[in-house]
Amino acid sequence: MSPDYYRRQVQSHLQAIAKLQRDKGQESQRAADYQKRSNSAAASAARTSSASSKQSYLRDAQRCAEQAVASQKNVASIEDKIARENSKLASAQKSLGQEEQREADKRQKEATKRQKEFEQQVKANEQRMRGIDSTLVRHNSLHQEALSAIEKLSRLPEKITVVFMAANPVDQGQLRLDEEARAIAEMIRKAQHRDAVKLESCWAVRPLDVLQALNEHRPHIVHFSGHGTNTDEIVFQDSNGESKFVSKEAIVQTMSAASADIRLVFFNTCYS
Repeated sequence: MSPDYYRRQVQSHLQAIAKLQRDKGQESQRAADYQKRSNSAAASAARTSSASSKQSYLRDAQRCAEQAVASQKNVASIEDKIARENSKLASAQKSLGQEEQREADKRQKEATKRQKEFEQQVKANEQRMRGIDSTLVRHNSLHQEALSAIEKLSRLPEKITVVFMAANPVDQGQLRLDEEARAIAEMIRKAQHRDAVKLESCWAVRPLDVLQALNEHRPHIVHFSGHGTNTDEIVFQDSNGESKFVSKEAIVQTMSAASADIRLVFFNTCYS
């Protein structure tokens, strides 16, 4: 099953538990009301001197007491249903976690496969370059041009600074942002020109932290990971660690105005 299937299951159980909690509250209120009416009728029976009135009050007291007991049994039944739903919720959450881990492992395997293919391509290119070297011996007129091309290919690229920003507010679903940061760092470490890439991380980012990070690190690439909304907003954190919504357009304008060095901004969020 896909993670979306288990997410729908989790949501369904949460909604069922919320409804049962409302039903329990209503039934508990009914039990209290019946008990109050029973007590009131019993008190009236004790005060009256009329035998017929006393019998009438006592019957009302007995009837209300029985209804109160019935409501209390309904409350107990609802509590059993809540317990069963909580058990189902825990099972669905466990399955969701396992499925998300499987997908993460699958993505990691695909990334490793692409890395191996890249390294094989690099080796193939190096073999072709060696073939060119042997040809240059026979074609002196192309010698200088080939040497220049080889020099350009072998020259390290300029230093690139990447800033990884992450926000995971406490009132949102918790994401595995540390795993994503680790995967990025691992890929850079394995790269041929890893010394040409500098990775900086900024966690629990608030809106004002964006400008601070741009001024401090002067990045060429900004990678933001976290939550997003279907109204094109990015979810940052406020001083309490809760959600702070900022439009993507405002963030991009801020970045454009603050730095001329940025070449790429990547938003890894829902709806991005």
